[in-house]
Amino acid sequence: MKLVLLSGGSGKRLWPLSNNSRSKQFLKVLRGPSGQFESMVQRIWRQLKSVGLQDAARISTGKSHIDILQNQLGDVPLIIEPECRDTFPAIALASTYLYSIERIPLDEIVCFMPADPYVGEEYYKSILKLEEYLIQLKADLALIGKTPDYAATNFGYIIPKSKGEGEEQSTPIPVRGFVEKPCADRAKELIDHGALWNCGVFAFKLGFILSLLEQKGLPKDYNQLLESYGKLPISSFDYEVVEKAQNIIAIPFNGSWFDLGTWSTLTAKMDSYVLGKGMVSSDSINTHLINELNLPVSVLGLTNTIVAVSPDGILVSEKSASDQIKQYVKDNKNRPMYEERRWGCYRVLEHIKTPNGNEVLTKRIKINQGKNISYQLHQKRNEVWTIISGDGEFAIDGKIYRVKPNDVLQIPVGVKHGIMAISNLEFIEVQLGSELIEEDIQRIYMTWEEVEQNCARD
Repeated sequence: MKLVLLSGGSGKRLWPLSNNSRSKQFLKVLRGPSGQFESMVQRIWRQLKSVGLQDAARISTGKSHIDILQNQLGDVPLIIEPECRDTFPAIALASTYLYSIERIPLDEIVCFMPADPYVGEEYYKSILKLEEYLIQLKADLALIGKTPDYAATNFGYIIPKSKGEGEEQSTPIPVRGFVEKPCADRAKELIDHGALWNCGVFAFKLGFILSLLEQKGLPKDYNQLLESYGKLPISSFDYEVVEKAQNIIAIPFNGSWFDLGTWSTLTAKMDSYVLGKGMVSSDSINTHLINELNLPVSVLGLTNTIVAVSPDGILVSEKSASDQIKQYVKDNKNRPMYEERRWGCYRVLEHIKTPNGNEVLTKRIKINQGKNISYQLHQKRNEVWTIISGDGEFAIDGKIYRVKPNDVLQIPVGVKHGIMAISNLEFIEVQLGSELIEEDIQRIYMTWEEVEQNCARD
């Protein structure tokens, strides 16, 4: 069986910490087994290794998440979507990749699951059973359904064919249909009938989805589908495939499963009320502070409140109301002020426009030891780098120089340049130009080996 993690998302529900380049699965707010903080995707990748599924796993993601995945997980197998178009296009593209690029046979089972549920390792025992039951019962699709803990209105429900089915863990049940995000009264009725929360896990033989693509007039070849990806419907896999399939089974799961998609659910799994610089008073009951800035934040006398502070903004909300934030920031077009990249991270300190129409952008950039920024050039900006800490090698205009703290590096517009961290390296970057956007970059060499081969040491 091949396992594909779906790592998408726009990063709106956990604003201001999440944004288009750092969705909820990348927030490092959960305590790992060694005491370090880890993200949801790091937690799942660690769990997959412990249960022996990591080698079979791939991650399907968009271009904007490549760097942060490489930063958090290292060199992992990725299937890249050219743009985000919901779960049906993502699963279709990943399936054609497995078929035409990796040459996976049509009768092999593939399983797609979200990259961000909060689950225990027992959850993966159900994942492993999907292959066995698909083959044994000759089903088209196999799903996992969580035994409901309450009448949730923000989940989809799997409806069994007969009342009473699904009560025994890991025993597959035939599926009659689905209900998406019902009202509270309807959710109670569904639960009385034995309905399960839909965990968003889909398993099937590879040939099943490829046949459906042919029926829809879509190519089975990855490169051909990639070329026409922008024409695929922005639609969920549930709507396009699952709700129209005839022979579906679901495996009930009554262990730990949580969707940490709101501040209320996420903070419930945090082991500290304060992350970052600041304090919460003792009379602030069930109140959390998460502060990514270096400014102290004090929270006094607030109950059931989330205070989240990042370079992108500040949220102060009663927890039950925090899921409304998505509608308030949906039209936010501001650039992310913090991003993780394959080489490290950066934080925007200031972005201003001068009276003459130019822009000035100041960043604090950290490059991890042994990593490098690509050898590149910009067409619309000059840059000045001031080394704060660490040692590195700086390449500019065909020559390589050693750099150290207090060095000031001038980079005129159009000049090729790059840097590599010998030790953890930190510097302040000041950009000055007519249009300061991340897209103003032309990469020449990605690796430092290529830089050394093509540039002379001073």
